[in-house]
Amino acid sequence: QVQLLESGGGLVQAGGSLRLSCAASRLTFSLYDMGWFRQAPGKEREFVAAITRNFHSTYYTDSVKGRFTISRDNAKNTVYLQMNSLKPEDTAVYYCAAKHYSGGAHLNDQTTYDYWGQGTQVTVSS
Repeated sequence: QVQLLESGGGLVQAGGSLRLSCAASRLTFSLYDMGWFRQAPGKEREFVAAITRNFHSTYYTDSVKGRFTISRDNAKNTVYLQMNSLKPEDTAVYYCAAKHYSGGAHLNDQTTYDYWGQGTQVTVSS
């Protein structure tokens, strides 16, 4: 079955950086828009960033604009999330998700995604 495997999480001090990776297998990666979501303790899972299948468009939630960058390598079936200037409020489990291309709409809506990874923990200390 389809597998999305996140890596790169960890513990970092405020102001530091992390790069998350999500390797996809058993799907035609180039046909999928990819997203990153996160869930902090006691909170609902929320949208972080997304990238369309053809690289043409990227989207970010307001709180990470200018600090996070989403990218993808279709040859490696991998999507990345570069996180800079991390803040304690970025602490969460980060999930990647795959959404079969549907015109690039509703990329911030987690209910429209088809596949999910297991998540990777990011902890930012103050």
